[in-house]
Amino acid sequence: MERDAEAAAEAAGLAGPKGGLNVPAALADQLRWHWENQARPRLEGLSDEEYFWEPVRGCWSVRPRGTGTASIQAGSGNFTIDFEYPEPVPAPFTTIAWRLGHLLVGVLGVRNAAHFGGPEVSYADFDYPGTAAGALELLDQYYGTWIHSISGLDEAALAAPVGESEGPWAAEPMATLVLHINREMIHHLAETALLRDLYAHRQR
Repeated sequence: MERDAEAAAEAAGLAGPKGGLNVPAALADQLRWHWENQARPRLEGLSDEEYFWEPVRGCWSVRPRGTGTASIQAGSGNFTIDFEYPEPVPAPFTTIAWRLGHLLVGVLGVRNAAHFGGPEVSYADFDYPGTAAGALELLDQYYGTWIHSISGLDEAALAAPVGESEGPWAAEPMATLVLHINREMIHHLAETALLRDLYAHRQR
């Protein structure tokens, strides 16, 4: 059984020195596999109507500038994203546009900028895409920067502190941040897939 597990790890590129687990490869592969086999294929054909669809009243979304009703409407371009601070309890339901905006800025964008030389982004200064195609183009780009960068980290880099850009988590190892981004990407993209399913079966 142990030899079978080692062979499977080697075939997947996850075997490390002396047959041990290749931790850097395993961390990157967790997100890469989900993106390539589940998440990204489920985004193909996303329409603008789905992108902005509000299944319940009072959703937070990305909206043409000046049309939002949330207390904070952040963004530098023709579209802004809804926010309130402190966040209401329960928080409003969010559209696919909002969820992809969150991934672009708060999940991938700020981390690419802080750790891998990506462009500086913030919720206030971001030019939010007004189309599904525009959002997916940016998501592909930001994901590509992230996965390429973390795939190049070795065990020493993953053990090093993430630094001041991560605020109160500055002393945490880079591996903790990679795992956090994996969780964020996997669960938000799964929510987006579910919203697409609900949209397909909505009452017309």
